[in-house]
Amino acid sequence: MTTTTETAEAPIGTTIASLRQSLCSEATPLAVRFRALFSLKHLASQSKGAESLAAIEAIAAAFTSPSALLKHELAYCLGQTGNEAAIPHLTTVLEDLEEDAMCRHEAAEALGALGDAGSLAVLHRFRDREGEEVVVKETCEIAIDRIEWEQSEQRKQEKLQKSDFASVDPAPPMPEGQRTVEELEKTLMDTKLPLFLRYRAMFALRDLASPPDLPTAVPAVLALAKGLDDPSALFRHEIAFVFGQLAHPASIPALTASLSNVDEASMVRHEAAEALGSLGDEEGVEETLRLFLNDKEKVVRESVIVALDMAEYEKSAETEYALIPEAAAGTAA
Repeated sequence: MTTTTETAEAPIGTTIASLRQSLCSEATPLAVRFRALFSLKHLASQSKGAESLAAIEAIAAAFTSPSALLKHELAYCLGQTGNEAAIPHLTTVLEDLEEDAMCRHEAAEALGALGDAGSLAVLHRFRDREGEEVVVKETCEIAIDRIEWEQSEQRKQEKLQKSDFASVDPAPPMPEGQRTVEELEKTLMDTKLPLFLRYRAMFALRDLASPPDLPTAVPAVLALAKGLDDPSALFRHEIAFVFGQLAHPASIPALTASLSNVDEASMVRHEAAEALGSLGDEEGVEETLRLFLNDKEKVVRESVIVALDMAEYEKSAETEYALIPEAAAGTAA
């Protein structure tokens, strides 16, 4: 999602303070808080010095929220800033055994995205911790592999195709030359392979599905959809996330099935709901989402609220999914 840039009418310090107020207020509608968050992520990534730090602190301040959905998104956004000032906040979330596993997983993934070797010790600790949640252990494993790959000779030798997506992904796509849909699907679905390698196939398939009129797009989407039957909930949730990035109509049946399956892990269903939100201008998607506004899982209910807001954005003339800085002060209670 893109966010708004600074304007002359609102000095950046005032904007950050205003967005922080919106993000941290439990009285602010959840969809507005998400828009404030994406604005702060943009400012944390694009600003420098004290302004970038202020945006990071504003994001981290919302970790006091009771909403696991919001907190996991905070962690994701901190990982996307590219700013190592986020590392202590993310480490604290990962180390908090009372925190929701979905948030702790996202904190571990964000540490991997930031790529600092200093995070390897804490990632190893929770990957190997007896009794640790599977989703956290698996995420730490992938994050360790990503950091080690980032610093390896292998990386220097690999030729990676430029992606249409600006996100820092949990794993890089497969290098060029290993990228037919059939080969990638085989790697994607091979549960004997390391998750990091399977993720590399996942993101390579994503890139073969964008733009949506590529001849490989629909076959790549259908290959990815098979990953929604994987035994790993983490893996299934990442497939749904990728579908949200792609916003390809061919993914709608698979996403609808995941959201509709009340026996599916909530972290997968929530990601499926948000992915459907990115397809909100497609016929029937909003109606499907509304069916789950009263779901028994809080994280699913909240995701549907955010997804419906995204759907409105997709149908509107808005060019940016974010709060307008001048309006931010008026959104918080």
